[in-house]
Amino acid sequence: MKVYFDNAATTAIDVQVLDLQYELQRKYYGNASSIHQLGRETKVIIENARTTVARLLNVSPSEIFFTSGGTESINTLVAGVVNQLKPLSIITSKIEHPAMLQSLTTQAHQSGCVLQFLEINAKGIINLDHLESLLQSLNGTQVLISLMHVNNELGNLLSLKKVSELAHKYQAFFMCDTVQSIGKYPIDLGAIPVDFAVGSAHKFHGPKGIGFMYINRKNTLAPLLLGGTQERNMRAGTENFANIAALAKAIELAYSDMENHLNHVQQLKKHLIDRITAELPNITFNGNTEGFPYILNLGIPKTEHNEMILMNLDIQGIYLSGGSACSSGTLKPSHVMEALGLAERCRPLRVSFSKYNTLEEVDYLVDVLK
Repeated sequence: MKVYFDNAATTAIDVQVLDLQYELQRKYYGNASSIHQLGRETKVIIENARTTVARLLNVSPSEIFFTSGGTESINTLVAGVVNQLKPLSIITSKIEHPAMLQSLTTQAHQSGCVLQFLEINAKGIINLDHLESLLQSLNGTQVLISLMHVNNELGNLLSLKKVSELAHKYQAFFMCDTVQSIGKYPIDLGAIPVDFAVGSAHKFHGPKGIGFMYINRKNTLAPLLLGGTQERNMRAGTENFANIAALAKAIELAYSDMENHLNHVQQLKKHLIDRITAELPNITFNGNTEGFPYILNLGIPKTEHNEMILMNLDIQGIYLSGGSACSSGTLKPSHVMEALGLAERCRPLRVSFSKYNTLEEVDYLVDVLK
């Protein structure tokens, strides 16, 4: 049996998305910046895709900008905010995605703004009282809050409503890494005053190499990539129109059956928790098990017999990871596990589900772990 439980790293592309991508690549080849008919045809495809994404997120099409993915979006937003809006302080946590942490650290160092980290508890839950106390102490200065909606290793779910209300109360900017949640969890950016957000198609059964950033219309940022006037001067370079259309198709499919997908993966997660609790009591659960349905982090007690547990699972046809895919292949413990004080106590196994997983696959995972 072959079982894929590494969906937080990337998902299998939906066949409907793949078919659309192939058809567009075969039929259309004009540059969207060209004024002739072939160029105009591809331009229409791009703008239709933008309208689809905006409609599903309840924002204006003018607030959606297509990029190559989450990392580029994050780097563009962080550099733009720090260099143009010039916050004196940045508030974040030590368990953010490496793309965000490295971008914030680099930009803070170069600009001289103060980087402050929020308190987290043993489960990795952000202390929102600490956030408010920091905002109170910084009131009257320009502040950027940068917190992820869903932690990619733990599956902890942040309340966008509560954080955005605090940001609004103290006139702070709120940037949210929504890469793990967009396309899997209902998000209404029109109803929640988030200033900046990001999405990446390969997290919701779309192609790799395409994503987008949301920039609230009240904010204007400078581009990271310079050159042409594509994406309304926010992202130079010839648009990957087929991937853009595929992203829109993938998010449309995701939203069309989102509630059923959420219920399905929640059933899988509960079944895994129940079986492990009953049959493998020495395995712990890292993070908040009641958080995001798509992710569950297991803590395997460290012994000399399970040093190669990921490799042994791989040999048995079970594909998952120990943490962020961006840090795979290294011997260094996960920065998230280090922040929680768990790096020396357990070997983390991140099980991340998708609509394609089954209860039979969950049972196979538990049997192999035993």
